[in-house]
Formats: sequence, C-alpha cells, structure tokens
Amino acid sequence: MSADPTQFDEPILRIRRRIEELSAIEPEPARDAEIAELETKLTKVAHEIYSNLTPWQKTLVARHPQRPYTLDFIALLFEDWTEIHGDRKFGDDAAIVAGFARFRGHPCCVVGHQKGRNTKEKIFRNFGQPRPEGFRKALRVMKLAEKFKLPIFSFIDTQGAYPGLGAEERGQAEAIAVNLREMAGLTVPLIIVVIGEGGSGGALALGVGDRVLMLQHAVYSVISPEGCAAILWKNSSAAPDAAQAMKITAEDLKKLGVIDEIVAEPDGGAHADPAAAADTLGPYLERALKELQKLKPAQLVDERYKKFRKMGVFEK
Repeated sequence: MSADPTQFDEPILRIRRRIEELSAIEPEPARDAEIAELETKLTKVAHEIYSNLTPWQKTLVARHPQRPYTLDFIALLFEDWTEIHGDRKFGDDAAIVAGFARFRGHPCCVVGHQKGRNTKEKIFRNFGQPRPEGFRKALRVMKLAEKFKLPIFSFIDTQGAYPGLGAEERGQAEAIAVNLREMAGLTVPLIIVVIGEGGSGGALALGVGDRVLMLQHAVYSVISPEGCAAILWKNSSAAPDAAQAMKITAEDLKKLGVIDEIVAEPDGGAHADPAAAADTLGPYLERALKELQKLKPAQLVDERYKKFRKMGVFEK
C-alpha cells in the first residue's frame, strides 16, 4: 500500500483508467481478453487494499466525494419519497433531508444528513453541516411519524453541526439536546445507519435508535481526527495518530457496543458501486424493521434506554 494515505487507492484508479481506455477502442478479441484480465485484477487489488485500511484511511474513504449520500440511498432503497421542508420556527435547512416514503411496501419516515457533490450543491447543503432548524425539522417529521405509527430510518453522514454564529444564536446546542431527549422516547421503531462520517453532536442528534448499523468504511466519533490532533497533539497533521487512538472504525465501535452491526461494502468502497452497497444494506434494514415491529411501544422505549445506558460500562 502507498505510504501516502491520501493515495492508497491509486493502483485501483490506474487499472480503472486502463479499462476505460480499452473500452473506447473498437471491440476485438485481444482487447476483450485484456479487459477481462484487468477486471479480475481490479477486484483482487481492491479487495487487498480495502481489507487493510488504517483508521485514517477509512476516514478518507468515508469522506470520498463519490460516496453515496442519504438521497442516493433513498433513491435506491425506498419508493414514493416525499420530502418535507422547514421547522415552522425559522426556515429550512438543506443539510438535513426529511420526509416520508415506503420501504419494501411499508410506509415509513426517513431523515438524514445530505452533502453536496459540486461547489453549488456543497454551498446549498452547507457541506452537510446542519443548523438548528435542520435538527428541528428532522424532529418535527419524526414526531409526525410517531403520530401515525410509522417506523423511522435515519442516515448519518456529517462532519458535525455547523459552528457558525447564527447557528449558535438560534440555539444549536439546545436543538441537538432536544433531539437526543425526544428520540429516546419515541414509541416507534428507530433504525440508524452511519453511511459516511458520523461527527460529534451533529451526528448524535439523528443517532438515538433501537438499531445502529454502520457501513464497513464509515467512521463515527466525538470529534474529527484533525480536531483531536489539534487539541491533544497541538498539530492537525497528527490526524492519522488521532484516528488510530480514537477507535472510530466500525470494527472498534462494534467491539465497544456503540453499534449493533457492520454492513459490508463492495470491494473498493461504497463509492465504487453505490447500487451494490444499497443492495447489501437493504436486508439489514428489513431484518431490523421486522424485529422491532414485534415489540410494543413501551418495550421499544425501555430497550432503547437500556441500550444507551450500558454504553461505556466496563466490567472487571
């Protein structure tokens, strides 16, 4: 693997570029044979590289600009998506999407962070960093779901809540705290999926649920590796060391009991094949929903409370 953690997937990119070059040539037996050989090599190389990623490299994968976002998973896994806008207090926040849909025939609610791909979208989505009205919008929609006894799916993918002056003036911390409190007491099934970055309170504000799933190369932490490095190492370039120490990967968090299940990604990461990533995630969501629908509302709340209370408890 390359010594430069930002270039670890360069061997994969070289093979893909060669396949694209050959695909542009007129079909012939020799070309087709070489493409087949390169595709086999691509699968092998991608598997080898992505089976041995460091925590910092997983962070880079979680931030990949082509990684599927919440709206991508909604398009691939849900039907009849209808988005709801605004918090009825201040305005709308495009960094969080919320609405209603159907999952394999079941009416449901979906909320999640949404990033942008190009400059215009990134600005519109505020780089996936929610303001207070985004959290309040999500809660408004989740409370509607509770009223109509609909399960809720929440997709987490943010580097954190927006730290701007306006957001703080409008009660950023209070909005996050209220979501934590209210989600803990919702009487309908809550299924959480960390699909990319799970950063700080901005992630937790959509992260209290009955089942917490996490994509294989996603990360989930109280602060970004760069932020941790700047505080503890006094140097943000120590981010790879911070990522290692913080236990932010799906494997570490599963051992610590923070998440329930790890959802495997295609070789090369979810960005290499978003449709395959969604196909893998779908059965996990369906199984979790079926399990939770068997529980009465009071049981859901009680089990959710116990789930989060036991986090961080260590036995001798």
